[in-house]
Amino acid sequence: MATEYSKALENYEKAIVIQTKLFSQNHPDLAKTYNDIGSIYRDMGQYSNALHYHNIAFDIQQKTLSSIHPDLSTTYNDFGSVYIDIGEYSRALENFNKALHILQKLPVHSDLAKSYNNIGLAYFYMGEESRALENYNKALKIYQETLSPIHPHLAMIYTNIGSVYSHMGHNSRALENYNKTLEIYAKSISFSQPNLALTYSSMGLSYLDMGEYSKALENCNKALEIQQRYLSPNHPDLGRTLNNIAGVYSYMGNYSRALQTYNKALQIYRKTLPPTHSDISASYNNIASIYLRMGDHSRALKNYYKALEIIQKTFPSIHSALATSRNNIGSVYSDMGEYSRALKNYNKALEIYRKVLPLGHPNFATSFHNIGSLYSDMGDQSRALENHKKALEIQKKAFPSTHPDLAGSYDRIGVVYSRMGNHLRALENHNKALKIYQKVLPPTHPDLARSYNSIGSVYSEMGQHIQALESYNKALEIQRKVLPSTHPSLAINYNNIGAVYYDMGKHDDALENYNKALEIHRKTLPSTHIEFATSYNNIGLVYYDMGEYSSAVENYARALEIYAKTLHVAHPHLAAVYNNMGLACTHMGEYSRALENYNKVLEIFRKSLPFSHVNLATSYNNIAAVYSHMGEYSSALEYFDKALEVLRKNSPSIHPNFPTTYKNIGEVYMKMGEHSRALENYNKALEIEEKSVSPNDFHIGEIYNKISLVYEKMGDKSEAQKYFNKALQAKQRSNSAIQ
Repeated sequence: MATEYSKALENYEKAIVIQTKLFSQNHPDLAKTYNDIGSIYRDMGQYSNALHYHNIAFDIQQKTLSSIHPDLSTTYNDFGSVYIDIGEYSRALENFNKALHILQKLPVHSDLAKSYNNIGLAYFYMGEESRALENYNKALKIYQETLSPIHPHLAMIYTNIGSVYSHMGHNSRALENYNKTLEIYAKSISFSQPNLALTYSSMGLSYLDMGEYSKALENCNKALEIQQRYLSPNHPDLGRTLNNIAGVYSYMGNYSRALQTYNKALQIYRKTLPPTHSDISASYNNIASIYLRMGDHSRALKNYYKALEIIQKTFPSIHSALATSRNNIGSVYSDMGEYSRALKNYNKALEIYRKVLPLGHPNFATSFHNIGSLYSDMGDQSRALENHKKALEIQKKAFPSTHPDLAGSYDRIGVVYSRMGNHLRALENHNKALKIYQKVLPPTHPDLARSYNSIGSVYSEMGQHIQALESYNKALEIQRKVLPSTHPSLAINYNNIGAVYYDMGKHDDALENYNKALEIHRKTLPSTHIEFATSYNNIGLVYYDMGEYSSAVENYARALEIYAKTLHVAHPHLAAVYNNMGLACTHMGEYSRALENYNKVLEIFRKSLPFSHVNLATSYNNIAAVYSHMGEYSSALEYFDKALEVLRKNSPSIHPNFPTTYKNIGEVYMKMGEHSRALENYNKALEIEEKSVSPNDFHIGEIYNKISLVYEKMGDKSEAQKYFNKALQAKQRSNSAIQ
């Protein structure tokens, strides 16, 4: 293909030499040739050269043609097409409108429809779907009035309309239009087989959005078969279809096939396109996304930076493709726990969008969501919520009320509320997401499974284990119908179900599900993937709960080994496992080793979290507990006070960490024989638990029991008996809820 471009340019240059001998320097035929050269450079991805030659053509036409000559409209359309490719959509629209203005003064012709089509394309890229549809429909009407009902131009318009509906989340209407395209091609004898292939590709992407992976793969493979018959083996369109097929494999969790197919596409592009072509940068982005899913952060970054390097050479410094690239790089740093570098890249993306896109463009929502999720991982839930709500407001204005992207926003907001301990608001938002998915997606779509998983997670945090299992099993039922048995999403679900059984004290069921997850990971992921560490950590938790502390420590050590190889030194996952290791060592009586692990946790949190983050309070609590076991009560109380200081700065007064801390302080005072101060702190813990949005009878029963013991030590047997009875009643309620 690169050779064909060179030959074409060589022939056009020869034509220029001949034409300059035959005609004057300002002859209109010369302008046409210069426009043709510009179009070749556009196809090669050399946009500055393309604009240069279109400008030469334009200068000639302005000198020799009337201001409403059709050839000028052609040049304006050529300008617009280049500006579309480089992401300058407002300038593209300006030129397409100039072309339209000329054609509107001439008798109605199919070229007028072409202008409306181009304008529709510009609006589509600007995120203004309704105006895109309006212009595509104007083009459709003209074609219907001026062309045969089976003309290929009509097919093209139906495909474009389908693409808009697909982008709006209306996949059934998208498919309806794609099928109209197929009907035209079936009746027509003069159509482009490669265009038919593009329609099958578009249909495949719609089925992918609908979660119907087998149909997505079927249509993309139809496209590939046509292209292999009618195009050269290294034609760029083959690369684009291979990219689509790889995308389906990625969603199916078949990362090795996805990577293999993305690399095939890249090989084609390298043979046929200039090294700085946007399709090559897109390939590097795709390959990086697979490495990210596989947990290979270094290779993901390497490929994302290759893409960035090409984009920086090809596009202006404020092009939206640069913003996408920065978002991608930010996502890797976020996954690695390098939050400051992630935030830096996300903010660069946002800055670019502010310069090149209208304020209500959906890409802003993507940026705000990225920043929001990052703040949430950093523990700053208020800023997380602020950014997710900004994204939601943009989407409400840009999309219909049932668009899947709105559901995604509600889910993200639900996660933040859950992390804030506001489970009712979390459920409210996750249920809003679920209702949207139920309206617009087929009943077996993977996004529905994700929604049920989110709801299950909240119920699990609330201690409502039956509801949690019910939601997780709904998710599992969907996943088993549409996903391969080794899909990573199934492993995530088995881990979730295992966690509920763990909370219920059903250790065998928990281990069974955790081991199912581990088995899937062994079949699909490299041995250093962080999902292995997650599974080992979960298994360690079960052994810890069973009192098998050496087995727990063994699994925690496996998790730490993987995290140390794949994550940033201050990543929260490392802190979590060090924390678990500290707990196990405490129970084994290895207090110095426990303190060593807890101090590693504290060091990570101090580096990565704000002073008022609740995790710091947990860390102080754990260190205090070890000092309490060691009989160093003054040090224990010092660290418990640090925990309370953190909680008072950032957490609602009913946050579950408050009663935990007050209970711990009460226990220290009990050991010190200061019963009245112990009672004071137990009562503070009880008051908070009882005021909780979703009171936990098990925890309340524990506190009643502790208060009973204090009264017994103080010699008040009637009060001791009263609280002992309350403890029994709470335990019975808790057991009933579990059953």
